[in-house]
Order: sequence, then structure tokens, then C-alpha cells
Amino acid sequence: MSVVGFDLGNESCIVGVARQRGIDVVLNEESKRETPAIVCFGDKQRFIGTAGAANSTMNPKNSISQIKRLLGRKFADPELQDDIKAFPFRVSEGPDGFPLVHVRYLGEERSFTPTQLLAMVLSNLKAIAEGNLNSAVIDCCIGIPVYFTDLQRRAVIDAATIAGLRPLRLFHETTATALAYGIYKTDLPENDQLNVAFVDVGNASMQVSIVGYKKGQLKMLSHAYDRSLGGRDFDEALFKHFAAKFKEEYKIDVYQNARACIRLRVACEKLKKMLSANPEAPMNIECLMDEKDVRGFIKRDEFEQISAPVLERVKGPLEKALSEAGLMTESLHFVEVVGSGSRVPAVMKIITEFFGKEPRRTMNASECVARGCALQCAILSPTFKVREFQVNEGFPFSVALSWKPDAQNNESQQTVVFPKGNPMPSIKALTFYRSSTFAVDVLNVDTDDLQITHKISTYTIGPFQSSKGEKAKLKVKVRLNIHGIVSLESATMLEEEEVEVPVSSTSEVPKDATRMETDDAPQDPASSAGDHMQEPKGAADPAEGAAENGAQDSEEKTVPMDTDTKKVKKTNVPVAELVYGAMGTVELEKAVEKEYEMALQDRVMEETKDKKNSVEAYVYDMRNKIHEKYNDFVMSEDIEGLMAKLQEVEDWLYEDGEDETKGVYVAKLEELKKLGGPIEMRYKEWTERGPALEQLVYCIRSFREAALSADQKFDHIDVSEKQKVVNECSAAETWLMEKKQQQDALPKHANPVLLVSDIKKKAEALDRFCKPIMTKPRPAPKPQTPPPAETPSPEAHTPEQQSNGADESAEPASDGAQDEHAAEQMDTDKDDPSQA
Repeated sequence: MSVVGFDLGNESCIVGVARQRGIDVVLNEESKRETPAIVCFGDKQRFIGTAGAANSTMNPKNSISQIKRLLGRKFADPELQDDIKAFPFRVSEGPDGFPLVHVRYLGEERSFTPTQLLAMVLSNLKAIAEGNLNSAVIDCCIGIPVYFTDLQRRAVIDAATIAGLRPLRLFHETTATALAYGIYKTDLPENDQLNVAFVDVGNASMQVSIVGYKKGQLKMLSHAYDRSLGGRDFDEALFKHFAAKFKEEYKIDVYQNARACIRLRVACEKLKKMLSANPEAPMNIECLMDEKDVRGFIKRDEFEQISAPVLERVKGPLEKALSEAGLMTESLHFVEVVGSGSRVPAVMKIITEFFGKEPRRTMNASECVARGCALQCAILSPTFKVREFQVNEGFPFSVALSWKPDAQNNESQQTVVFPKGNPMPSIKALTFYRSSTFAVDVLNVDTDDLQITHKISTYTIGPFQSSKGEKAKLKVKVRLNIHGIVSLESATMLEEEEVEVPVSSTSEVPKDATRMETDDAPQDPASSAGDHMQEPKGAADPAEGAAENGAQDSEEKTVPMDTDTKKVKKTNVPVAELVYGAMGTVELEKAVEKEYEMALQDRVMEETKDKKNSVEAYVYDMRNKIHEKYNDFVMSEDIEGLMAKLQEVEDWLYEDGEDETKGVYVAKLEELKKLGGPIEMRYKEWTERGPALEQLVYCIRSFREAALSADQKFDHIDVSEKQKVVNECSAAETWLMEKKQQQDALPKHANPVLLVSDIKKKAEALDRFCKPIMTKPRPAPKPQTPPPAETPSPEAHTPEQQSNGADESAEPASDGAQDEHAAEQMDTDKDDPSQA
């Protein structure tokens, strides 16, 4: 079972894997720890990750990056519209109101959804993990921002499904960081709580969480975020500054050239990193646009001035997180800073001033999320035994259910079933009294985030029919699962039936006693008052209430009845789900097929490149060796013909053969090998013939010496058998001498008559014939005849005869022991001819 954690960053991704000794970050094909989250579409194939980043500068309009910003968001989203202005690729509004990315792929215009693009990135990360683990990767844990909506979480799971992955959990990045920090702490307090604030300033967003630690557990106290405050905003400030400066000084407008924009953004990112360690930094870009070289210079103070609008927003999430946790800055023991954007000195200054203490960097700022995800995957996996550590996660949003009463002209009723901070996972059970099919809406409520869609999904419950003709009692289960996705899991109709069962005379409830579900189950003290809901007085419906809040699915509470004359009949009621903006089952299946087709195309193109490279490598390799290694093994007139053919193939490779199919390259390589193969074969035979001859000669000598030996360990072998061994050795020797004389008479450039394969076959045949004979075990000694039962006469044996008899009877045993020793020695002898 694979135990892998993926950190899906806006700019780059990291793969962490669990091993017996801990968590490792996997290196990609370029031996780098971070893999760019880029998909570049070409005329023949896709380039993903490091290959995509290498091609993005040359093909900017077909290179898709910042996929995370597009995922699960409406095209009309103001933040998305701001992002699109900076994208070099084209994004349009799809028929469902969500963005579609347009590229040119395989010579035609194609469009992809953000979910499909994320699946491509995940496929690349999966391949990196599989290459490192040398096994299939299916189960994983994927890090997501805490602010991801229900729809975005579903999109990540759909993308993972398309990529052939099965997420055990979508793990909040803040929680992953907290787990990676706390699980290795051996000095956590048992009673008092250790409060730690984590500030994660990434490439595109800022997340703040406050975590309470106790021995063996962590509890998320609060979440806060700014989804559009990250390192790229500082890059953008520098980009706008230098774009205006270059327009004034060099009269070039980089906004008119996509490639120039990309190069300037890359230069601004490098400049930002330089300013993190230096008070000032220069910028030099050759041939940025219109064949003009540009130069720039900026000081850190000036950089902070142009970044002031970004820096002003840093304090907001800090204040919100502290307020929701109900703590003062004095109650925080430590402040940990992670994320690539946190390296900006001005950001660190604001964090230090707000908390009144110096932030710490005890964790790897870029890798902590991937490590935390891999740890969570290991905890959920049976493959690894992980230190007991409980993660008490809180849901960052408030989710309510809304429905219309049975009576006409009544307003919809709404109640919060999962308040903000609710444990994950959880289940709530609600009771409805209905006479016909009805609908329930799942809503996001009590949020000041305008980017979060109000309505999540709608569930239609029914049809159903009560056998008594009155309103049916329906028990509805609503689940907040481990991924943070809310769904109406099931609906059950409960009906009481009269049954004739004799009442037990004892006070104890018998095993077959009737049990009935009740709504008066004891309430979890952690449950909020909003979990109990009743309709207002005067409403047409009877009371509708929610049962207890539990972290895991369990059967409804039941109590024994006073009499045994009633029974509760449970009937499952159909539930139809409609999630607004999510992929349907048919769409998902089509996306899986498309991804498979594109992956197959990529694989074919990679194999074609390999075959082309093989042809090219053979040309260069043969050309280099023909005048050195192979010079004695080819005739001079043949050299000219071979060199001409090599030159012809080389010219073809860079002209007509530049873009051919895999089969053409395979055929061309075979054509070359027909000319160069015999030369390579003669050289190989010449280099390997000497060791093979030595082995055969050693084999012949060893078996012959053993057969002619007077050693006692071979005494039990019949003379005729030994003679067969001698004859076989002589025959092999004669064959070898004849063949060697013929071979020695030939020049090196002639095809050999004494092949290495024939020599090895002769040695193997000799070993198969001689070894069974020479290692034949000594026969076991004959058993001694037991003495007669009657008393022997005094004159039966003389002492001398008794002594001789004892010697004779002991001799076979001695021979047997000697025989076993000889056989063992023959088997383990270092000079055993079988070693040939």
C-alpha cells in the first residue's frame, strides 16, 4: 500500500513518502525537490512539471500555470478576473458559468476544465512517486487550503480520480503543518495546553491557524486566511514598477508581448529573493523585447513602498485568527512561520510586531505541508505503525440545511447543522414529518467571504408512501466527511407496526424483544444549541429535530418498550443529489478516458524520442569506435561503406527524419545494425573468447585429475565409470584443439569459427556428464546381524577371533563415515570442476 502525501502549491508541488525510517521528500526527474505546477501543450504531446516549465518560455500561450486559482470558481469571480488579466493563456466562460482554458494541442484548438488540468499535474506527481518507490501509487493524502469550498474540495477529488489516485483524506495545509510540527515533540504538556500560531504565506494566499497541543494530540483552535495575499503579489508589484519604468526609459510595452511578460515576471521573482537578503539589487535582462537589453535597480525601502498595499493586508488574518481562538498574544507560546512568501523581511516585521515575539523557523518552510500529508496518510494506513497522535480538526465554515414546510405559503426554514469549528468528520440525524416528496438545500451561512457560494447542493427525498395514510416519519442523516464535504447520506422512513408477541414475565429484556428508535437520545454535551430545531408554534408540521452530533456514523439510539406489542419498520427512501457546479458521473468517466488517451499519446511520443535518440547514439558511437576498437575487425573497403552509411543516416535525422514515427526509427536502427552488427560481434567474440577457453580447459583438467586420482574418496566409484569421464574429457579436449587451430588461422576481420557460446555449451555438457559420476555418494554400510539369543558355547570364539570380528564389523561403519566425508568434500571443494 502506498503512503504518499502531495502538497499542491499554486506555483510548485512537493511529494512526500513515508518510509520505515521516517518521511522523505521525493526528487523528480531533474533531481529537484519541487516540481512546477505547469502543463504545457505541444503539437505532439504534453509537457508537465519540470518539462512544462522548460517549454513555457518558448510556448507561453499554451503553458497553463496557477491551476489552483481556477479550480471550482465561477468565471465572474472578481478575484479570478484579476488573475486572468495576468495569464498568458486564454480563459473563457463555459456553458455552466465556470472557466474553460483554451490551448492548441495536437494541431487543433482544445479546451480543458481546471479539474482536468489539475488531474494532469497529479498524474505527473504520481509518476514521480512511483518512480521513487518502484511500486504503484494509489492511496494518498492531498493538501488543500483551508479556504477551499465544498465545490473546490469535490473538484480535487474528481481530479485525483481522473489521475488514478484514491485520496484517503483532503488535509488542510495548516493542519498538515501543525501535525508535522507536533508529532515529533516529546515534551508536550499533559494537562496545560501549548498554544502555537502558524503563519503560512504561500505563493498566492496567506493562511493563519492557532493550534493547541497536549501530549499525543493537537486541536485546531481557529483558522483565518486571505486567499489573494502571497509572494506573487510582491512579484506583481515589482512587475508593474519595472514595466512602467521600461516603457518610459526604453519605449517598450511588455504587456504587448506574452514572452516578454513571462521573462520580466521571472526576473522580478529573482529580484524579490535578492532583496530578502540584500538592501538593494540590480536587474539585467538581455533582449527583453524589440532586441533591447534592459537594466534596472531598486532598494529594499523602495520595494516596501511599492508593496505597501499588499503589506497592509497582512495584519487582518492575524487579528481574525487570534480573535476566533479567544486568546491574547500573551497566551501564545510560539509563532511558527512557513511558506515561500514569508521570506520577505517586511512581512516578518509585521508578524513580529503583532505577536510581540520573534517568529521561529524550526520547520522547512516549503516542505512541511508535504511531510504533514505523508504523516497523515501513514496514520490512516495499516502499513505503518505511527506514534499515537490525535488530530482534532475543525470545519472552517458554517453549513445549514434549508427546507420548505408541508403547508402552503410558508417561508423556508433553515438551521445550522455544522457550525464553524465543528469536528471533522461528523454526522447529524434529523427527523422530518412529510406526506410527499420534498427537497432539502445545503447552504453556506454566516460567512463574510464573498467568494463562497451560498448554495452548495439540493437533495430531493422521495417518493415514499406511509401505509397508514398519514404523514410519514423520516430520519435523515447528514454527513460532514473527512474531506470537509457535506452530503445528505440517507433517508429512512420509520413506521410502527402491531405484532403479537408474548410479554416476558422477567424484568430483563429478552433477546427477541422489540426495540424502537427514539428522538430522545442523550445529547452530546459538545453539541451546540442549534442542533435542536423545532418549528414555530402554529406551523402545519409537527416538531422537526436534529439528533446528536457524533464523529463517526453509528446506529440510532434505541430503548426497550414497556410492552412487546409494537415494532418499528425501517424503509429506505430514495435520495437524489444535485451539486451545483460539480462533475457528473458521465462527465467524470469521459474525463478519465481523455486523460488515458493523452497519457498514451505522451508515452508513444516519449518512446519515439527514445528510438530516435538510439539511432543518433548508434551513429556517433559506431563512428568513434570504427577507427579505434573495431579497426582490426573490419576490412578497409568495408570501413568506407559503413562510414558513408553513417553519414547518410545522420543527414537524414536532421532533415527528412526529424519528425518520423517510432516504427521508422526502429527500421533505420535495424538497417544500421546489419552493417555494424557483424563487426561488433567479432570484437565481442574476441574479447570474451579467452576467459571462456580458460574455463573449459579448467573443467577438463579438473574432471580428468579427479578420475585418475588414487584418492580414497573416489575408491567407491567403478573403474569403468572413471574411464568414461576420462574419455569424455579427452573428446572435449580434442574438439577444443581442432577448433582453436582453425580460429588461430583466421584474421580478426573474418567471422569466427570458435564461438564463445559453443565453448560454454561444451563446458556445460561436460559438467552434466562428469559431475554425477564423480560426486556419486559412497554406499551405506550393511547392517550388522544381531547375535543369537541362546548362550554361546565357551569354545565358540577365541579372543583373537572376537577381536578380528569386531574389527571387521567396525570397518564398514568407518568406510561409510569416510564416504560421507568424501562426498561432502567433493561438493564443497573449491576446485570443483562444476564451477566451470
